[in-house]
Formats: sequence, structure tokens, C-alpha cells
Amino acid sequence: MKNKKVLMITKIGIFAALSVVLYFVKFPLPFLFPSFLEVQFSTLPAMIGGFSMGPIAGLLIVILKFIICLPFTKTAYIGDLADLLIGGLTVLIASLVYYKHKDKKGGGIALICGGLTWIVVAVCANYFILVPSYLKLFYNGNIDSFIASCIKVIPSMNESNYMAKYLLFGVVPFNAFVATLTGVVTFLVYKKISNLLHSMDKKVEE
Repeated sequence: MKNKKVLMITKIGIFAALSVVLYFVKFPLPFLFPSFLEVQFSTLPAMIGGFSMGPIAGLLIVILKFIICLPFTKTAYIGDLADLLIGGLTVLIASLVYYKHKDKKGGGIALICGGLTWIVVAVCANYFILVPSYLKLFYNGNIDSFIASCIKVIPSMNESNYMAKYLLFGVVPFNAFVATLTGVVTFLVYKKISNLLHSMDKKVEE
């Protein structure tokens, strides 16, 4: 029993370390989205870990990544808290669905549920937390400066519609893009990784 707990902690630590590495591999797609929206796939190891080891393990991976990366924040902790909220709920919902239906079809449904959760939580986080906070902290409350940073890829933004335009043409497609890629990779590899982890469990039991 003790060896199994140690192995579980080790596996969670490995997946959390992978999440941390991927957190620092960021890149913008300025021809598609505002340049301050950077693509990164740190949720991927947590999603795979959640499918392979259960919802709690997946959530712990997200939390550990958040704690380790927090000292390196460039968003005054606000972006990191939003990332924790989005990643945690996405992994938890997807893993819970898969936990109830452990087959390929269940995996697909779980990833769709996770992707929808990702987008909805991202929209709410941006509306209530990120945009208002970033406007104060990084744009000195100047909405025109924020609009200027988005206008190349989100035309017709103005002071009366900037929030709706940003959510509809920035937040939704950006997060749908990252969530879809994360879901596709998870779907393709999670079973192989799960089998590898289960073989490690069997060796410990022997």
C-alpha cells in the first residue's frame, strides 16, 4: 500500500513537472488573435493525468503547476488565478465524465464536455476578472489602448462594444483553438499512457 501511494505521488509529480515545462513554452498567433493571447499547453499533462489516474490526480497536477509557476508570473497573479480556474474545472469535469464512461466513446464525450467547460469558464473569467483587472493594471484604465492592441484582428471595436467583441472574436475562438488541440492530443495518447501507468502499478504489486 505504501509503495502504491509513493508511486501515485511520483506520477503526479512527473505530470506536474511536464505541465510546468509546457507553461513556459508560449507563443502568440498575432495573425489570428490579439498578440497578448499566448498559446500554451500546460493543461495537456493534467488532462492526460486525469484520464489515466482519476479526477483528483488531474486536479492536483493543475494545482501543483499553479503553485510552482506563481513566482514567475507576469500578470500580477491575475492571469495565473484565471488559468488555475479554467484548467482546474476543465480537467475535473472531463475526468469525472470519463471516470463514469471508460471507453473511447466516453473519452470523446468527456473531452467535448471539458472543451465546453474551458470556453465557458474562460469567457466568465475574462468578463468578470481578467479584462477589468488588466485594464486597470496594464492599460491605466484606458480602453482605447486596449482596443488598439486588439483592432488588427478584431475590427470595428469601440468603447461601447469592446467587451462583447473581445469575448466573441478573441476569447471564444482562442480558447476553442487551444482546447481542441489539447483534446485531440489527449484522445490520441491517453490510452497508451494509461496502460503504461497501470503496468507500473502491477509491478509495484508484485
